[in-house]
Order: sequence, then structure tokens, then C-alpha cells
Amino acid sequence: MSERLDAWMDGYVLAWSTNESEHIAALFTEDAVYDPQTAAGEWDGLSEIIVRWQETDDDEDNWEFEWQPLVDTDELALITGRTRYNEPPVSYRNLFVIRFRDDGRCYDFTEWYIEEGDS
Repeated sequence: MSERLDAWMDGYVLAWSTNESEHIAALFTEDAVYDPQTAAGEWDGLSEIIVRWQETDDDEDNWEFEWQPLVDTDELALITGRTRYNEPPVSYRNLFVIRFRDDGRCYDFTEWYIEEGDS
């Protein structure tokens, strides 16, 4: 795994943990698109990504996340992961498609998650 991907995923987990605007903004370009594959559709641009991300606001003490790369190139990463929540007890399998600019920030992010059931 590349240092860039490891650093980006560390930043993703930090942003998820803190829900702070500056941590979220450090991950994405101004024109980024975040597609959570939900009926509400994609989030267009950094401002919308920050607002919609913060609406989720998972309690950092209520989840664990592990991940591993499937593909890691200069421009693209595919990540598999597992998220486990304590309350209510549920776990999800995750797939992330992350497209990077030269500066290491993401300009196109798509995620899929499938509920596995009780942890």
C-alpha cells in the first residue's frame, strides 16, 4: 500500500471520528463528488460534502473500522472494509472507490455498504 493511500485513509478515519470541517476538507478537492449510493443521491462540491458528512455524525466511541486495499495506483484506490457498530450492534461490509488528484486529495468518491446483521 502506498503512503498516500495510508495517509488518506488515516485522514478519512480522523474526519469520521471528529466530524470537524477542516478534517473533512483536507480529504477532498473543491469540486469533488461524493456518492454514498443512497436514494438521496451524490454530494456535489466540498461545501455539500462537509454539510452532509456532518449530518451523519457517528459517535466515535460507537464504531470500529478496518480496511484493506484491493487496488492502489497513483490515480485510483479500491478499498474493502468492515464497519462494526456497538449500539445498535450491526456490521457493514464496505467498498470504496477513490479517485485522486496529483495533490493526494480525492475528487471522486463512491461507497457501497451492505449490512451483515448483528455483530
